[in-house]
Amino acid sequence: MKKKSTKKSELAIIKHISNIFGFPADSPVIKGIGDDCAVLRKDDKSCFLVTTDTLVEGVHFDLGWHPPFLLGRKTGAVNISDIAAMGGHPRFALLSMAFPGSAPAWLDDFLAGFYAILQQYGTLLVGGDTVKSSNDLSISVTIIGEAAENSICYRSGAVKGDLVFVSGFLGDAAAGLALCQSGLSNQGLGQWQQLFKAHLDPEPHVQLGKMLAESGLVHAMIDISDGLATDLAHICAESGTGAEIFKKDLPVSEQLTAAAGKLEKPVLDWVLKGGEDYQLLFTVSPDHEEDLYNLVIEKNKPGIFCIGKIIEDPGVFLLDSLNREEVSFQGYDHFTAAKS
Repeated sequence: MKKKSTKKSELAIIKHISNIFGFPADSPVIKGIGDDCAVLRKDDKSCFLVTTDTLVEGVHFDLGWHPPFLLGRKTGAVNISDIAAMGGHPRFALLSMAFPGSAPAWLDDFLAGFYAILQQYGTLLVGGDTVKSSNDLSISVTIIGEAAENSICYRSGAVKGDLVFVSGFLGDAAAGLALCQSGLSNQGLGQWQQLFKAHLDPEPHVQLGKMLAESGLVHAMIDISDGLATDLAHICAESGTGAEIFKKDLPVSEQLTAAAGKLEKPVLDWVLKGGEDYQLLFTVSPDHEEDLYNLVIEKNKPGIFCIGKIIEDPGVFLLDSLNREEVSFQGYDHFTAAKS
């Protein structure tokens, strides 16, 4: 008889931890585990947003192709993106590093990149830690942001009938990673510059996230870190809804299509499951679709794309003219060690 796997998914582990820890009724915690950031009351009108992420060598990055300066930028960017997803502004950062042996020769370049991304978004480094590890390099960052309490966007606000939007191309980062793994990054940026940039040096959408949150038009929002299929499923799970994705409306770059042909990879795998796009994924009532487009044009922000709608039945489904396929939680999961 085949032994049943005892592996717990990342989602199951987070849920288990959440069930153990709670908060007293008079706690300043407005939102704990289950969103892009914890939300802590600051005063009568504003809140702190707190997020943390860990990057591990060999899992999240490879110094064989990731320049230390850009790794420093990315380390800050992926955390700042969580603040953006809730409509906040990043204020303070803490950086902790564990590396084998003495400080690596590339540390100054890494710190220069980390400093650059913090400076770009007006964020101050206020503390952290350094320790020796027994094996691989590990980097942890905590970002503390701020937002007005009445403008914070959570994952839990989507309602049936909402339209689903994304802030840009999907799958570029996964395609960039695949190109690096194939060795093509050693041949220079060339025709793949956009894809390498998406993987090596992603840009958080802080101004767009703040604008969307303060507009009052957005019901739910998240940044795409684990892939469209998984992160839309997070919105649906928190909102008690489902979603349909329209295959024909998914924004796919020309470079991604070309890379998929070069590497003989299915385009949809990168678009739905790739992760690390750090685009904003959000829902808006169809009654305010025109208002949303007008706002984006007025503020001269990058283009947004409507890719689906929120439905009553649970699950995330990919639709084309012939099929309706469930794709919920098919993105990256650290503890099942696969991209579904």
